[in-house]
Amino acid sequence: VLSLLVVALVSIVFARPTQIYVPPLTSPSAGTSWKAGGRYNVTWDTSKPPEDITNDRGRVVLARDGLQDHAHPLAEGFLILDGRVEVTIPKDIQPGNAYQLVLFGDSGNYGPRFTI
Repeated sequence: VLSLLVVALVSIVFARPTQIYVPPLTSPSAGTSWKAGGRYNVTWDTSKPPEDITNDRGRVVLARDGLQDHAHPLAEGFLILDGRVEVTIPKDIQPGNAYQLVLFGDSGNYGPRFTI
């Protein structure tokens, strides 16, 4: 019993709170229009990262009407602190104005709606 208590106390002492990093997307901005098959820079604000990022690799997926397409990420494996990644919009995508990009690191955050 005493050894379990010691293990529990040591775990509490050395446990660090998880710092979720959710950098806001800056491009594309609301109202932007991109063309199917085009290459574009996705950018986000890296000015306030936590000291201890739990996941320093990013992923960008396209969402339409809030539904994320995880099966076909536009980019993945890049350093989240780079603040940018180049993506190619699929040539066969349906045109519309309800698209958003979602940037994942520790969690996912939606950018503003734009048109393809």
